[in-house]
Amino acid sequence: MEENGEHEREEEVGRCLSSYVDEGSNESNRYYLSRRTVLEMLKDRGYTIPSSEIDLSLSEFRAIHGQAPEVDRLRFSATHHSNPSKRILVIFCGPGIVKVNVIRSIAGQIVNRDTLTGLILIVQNRITSQGLKAVDLFSFKAEIFQITELLVNITKHVLKPKHQVLTDRQKQNLLKKYNIEEKQLPRMLHTDAIARYYGFERGQVVKVTYSGEITEMHVTYRCVW
Repeated sequence: MEENGEHEREEEVGRCLSSYVDEGSNESNRYYLSRRTVLEMLKDRGYTIPSSEIDLSLSEFRAIHGQAPEVDRLRFSATHHSNPSKRILVIFCGPGIVKVNVIRSIAGQIVNRDTLTGLILIVQNRITSQGLKAVDLFSFKAEIFQITELLVNITKHVLKPKHQVLTDRQKQNLLKKYNIEEKQLPRMLHTDAIARYYGFERGQVVKVTYSGEITEMHVTYRCVW
């Protein structure tokens, strides 16, 4: 009786563990995670993103896009909540090397170019120097992320502080209050992962608030370079 009982418990544990195994494709999982992160990123930047899109489950994503999603179906655009004239387009590239002809093809597919103020390209491979030059020719800001950079939302880490961009007036008041120049502030490189996530621009001053259960709240300011 004990042997049978032990065997039944082993089968039950096996069933429980198998429920945590992802039997779908790694490809669809990567697209799902990176898409969710970029949706969260744009929402944090102030763009209007429906919660239903962010809360979409992996199984629901696969029901829509399948196990081998088509990159063209993953593209989407969003408008800024407080400034509807700001519109950003998100485009996923395939697994191949991104050459100049790929960028030219993307440029040719962009509709309503005059109303576009930003573009995010999510690539899975390297982009050639000629491809980068073609990106620089866009009349709007174009950002490039490797898909591996978006598999995890870096701002969700419990130790990450809160970042807030100061308005021009707030920036001038800060410099006046401490009687300092912009160059005297601690720096944050525009290539920093957090700066790229929020889309910070050079010259902006960011209020950084640290808080935790152990340490008291601490505020510092950084200038983006």
